[in-house]
Amino acid sequence: MTEANADQAELAKFSALAHQWWDLHGEFAALHQINPLRLDWIDGACPLNGQRVLDVGCGGGILADAMARRGADVLGIDLAEKSLKVAQLHALETQTPHVAYRCVSAEALSEEMPGAFDVVTCMEMLEHVPDPASVVAACARLVRPGGWVFFSTINRNAKSFLLAIVGAEYVANMVPRGTHEYARLLRPHELAGFCRSSGLDFVRSSGLEFHPLTRRFSLSDDTSVNYMIATRLSA
Repeated sequence: MTEANADQAELAKFSALAHQWWDLHGEFAALHQINPLRLDWIDGACPLNGQRVLDVGCGGGILADAMARRGADVLGIDLAEKSLKVAQLHALETQTPHVAYRCVSAEALSEEMPGAFDVVTCMEMLEHVPDPASVVAACARLVRPGGWVFFSTINRNAKSFLLAIVGAEYVANMVPRGTHEYARLLRPHELAGFCRSSGLDFVRSSGLEFHPLTRRFSLSDDTSVNYMIATRLSA
């Protein structure tokens, strides 16, 4: 049996906030703001309608729910059981079609269902696990040859420390304090290296920028703070 690649303190932190996942003005408001941008970026690279999709580290289901509403058949997985219960309840209440949730790690699921998905997403999750390379490798095992794998995370540099940690957590209170640990943030070349080692070919990247005056996010070419990458498994 695969040992879970998880940090119990991180799971406890998100479990304590589970009831706020679908509060548009609560602790996860920033995720709700960036979700349409992430969704359109993924859907633009690989149209989701009719695809079998896995969302790794789905939390309360914000992205998984949105992808299902774009016509995908979605499985969301996470190890924070309270968050999954919130996701399941929301799907029932809003009658979201073709979405299911399981409490299982990416590594364990990759042994059970190798090559089972057309698309795998892993957004804002790699910076919360002890071994991000292991998650990337599991995502590669879970997608079919030629399938798409999408990641998003936060860069590790002085600018990201000031904006994503000091600014977002302690000044603007956009996300709960202590959400991110600087040492666990990933530089793009580090994530790209994990992808190459797992047989994933880089396709494109995009940055996510926050505009303090409008308090809105937009996509950009600047990957110095928040960024996303799209990859495909070598056929």
